Amino acid sequence: MALRSVLVSRMCVLIALGFSLSLAGVGSSAAGSSIRSYTDDALAHGFFSTVFGIEHGGREAGTFVKRYHQPVRFGIENRSGPGRDKQVAKFIRSLPKLVPGLDARLARPGETVNFMVHIVDRSSYASHVRNVAYGGSHGRVPGRCMVKVDFNRRGIERSDAFIVADDGEHLFQRCMVEEILQGLGPMNDDDSLTDSVFNDSSRHTRLMPFDRAIVAMLYDERIKHGMSAKDVKPVLPGMLDAVRRRVR
Repeated sequence: MALRSVLVSRMCVLIALGFSLSLAGVGSSAAGSSIRSYTDDALAHGFFSTVFGIEHGGREAGTFVKRYHQPVRFGIENRSGPGRDKQVAKFIRSLPKLVPGLDARLARPGETVNFMVHIVDRSSYASHVRNVAYGGSHGRVPGRCMVKVDFNRRGIERSDAFIVADDGEHLFQRCMVEEILQGLGPMNDDDSLTDSVFNDSSRHTRLMPFDRAIVAMLYDERIKHGMSAKDVKPVLPGMLDAVRRRVR
């Protein structure tokens, strides 16, 4: 299928987290404490490795930029115990400050939600994913948590992240950060990104400076949904200059 056909057709991508709990642990605060620690080449590699490529989905879907073309308005569905929704809400509220250029917040009453975070227990994870993401079908549910991303030629229209709340604090924090970030557009993991949650073998459970830079670059006004890697390269120097000024 040609790229134009992919962009015109409505598409859905499923992204699942499947890291090993043997690597569990809170990421070191010393790792990448500032983006000043990284060269331009390292930041560019992180951007191209996560924004292009895709974990689960058609190969062609990984050949172009995917991002929201409109403000991101979050909703939270808590099907687990009390308190987890407050943790998710706190993380969502932190995003605009941590990621310059990203217009994202919790939806107000009556506003349309275009990014829903579903907090579930392990026992109901698979069934809830099937009901919400699969339309009630009985497909295999991958990973320990996941996000479904729907997009068309204009951009991402909706994301649904499924976060397991009762399988340990490490898994909850890791899933919350990675699935929400991937639902914004950087949908690929890369084992070479040691200071990033976009790496299923890393130990990080917080939003790393390296990841803030990647998402800020994706939501730079020069980047548009549907751009190819070739389209991005001419504007890359300006993006790198801007992200170094804006992400501290």
